[in-house]
Amino acid sequence: MPTALDLDAYFARIRWAGDRTPTLATLEGLLRAHVSNIPFENLDVLLGRGVKIDLPSIEAKLVRARRGGYCFEHATLFAAVLEAIGFQPVRHAARVVLFTPLHAAPRTHMFLTVTVEGATFVVDPGFGPFASLAPVPLADGATGPHRMVRDGARWTLQVPRDGQTVDAWVTTLEVENPIDFAVANHFVATHPESPFVNLLMLSAVTPDGRVNVMNRDVTILREGRAQTAQISDRAALRALLATRFGFDLPEAERLVVPAIPDWR
Repeated sequence: MPTALDLDAYFARIRWAGDRTPTLATLEGLLRAHVSNIPFENLDVLLGRGVKIDLPSIEAKLVRARRGGYCFEHATLFAAVLEAIGFQPVRHAARVVLFTPLHAAPRTHMFLTVTVEGATFVVDPGFGPFASLAPVPLADGATGPHRMVRDGARWTLQVPRDGQTVDAWVTTLEVENPIDFAVANHFVATHPESPFVNLLMLSAVTPDGRVNVMNRDVTILREGRAQTAQISDRAALRALLATRFGFDLPEAERLVVPAIPDWR
């Protein structure tokens, strides 16, 4: 039987008081609210805890503990919410090519497609700083800051980055099973060459923009302008989590990040 989900707690977490019927307007509103209120982060990987992607564990972390997570957590939670209110999301995997050529990119990113009101949309709440706040039409030739481009059996998500439009991930839109994501999650959270094992990566939407963290570098985006800073030490990271990401994590003061070997 499906695991019960506390919808009221989830809606409170994302500050959603709108409609719960399976319409395009509901999908749009829920996705924006989810991405705007639940941050992206890989802290548990760097703390050596691993990441559990069963629904009760995700709900305990992202909803009740008010933490963030990465793609498997975000997409699994959002899919469960959509199913609970009458949508029929389909779970897929993609190869992230933002920083890695296609032939070397493992199929380790989870996203959804949702068909509603006669059209199909890509829904990708766990793509960190590149996550779209709106469903992306699954239609070759569609326009917008995020768009899908088709090449035979492959579909590519294109996103804005540094003033340009770049390829972000590539998929063949196969339907994936839970075991596929369990295997991919194990690789992402444990493989010594996984970026999630080596880098600190955080992203959160703020009322006036977004804050992104890559290792020590902090970028605060407001009205198209970028303000940069550096995290001086682990105590400063903990303070940043509390002020910008909405949760306190005492364990951050013992965080090990291989890419930052000289942290105090």
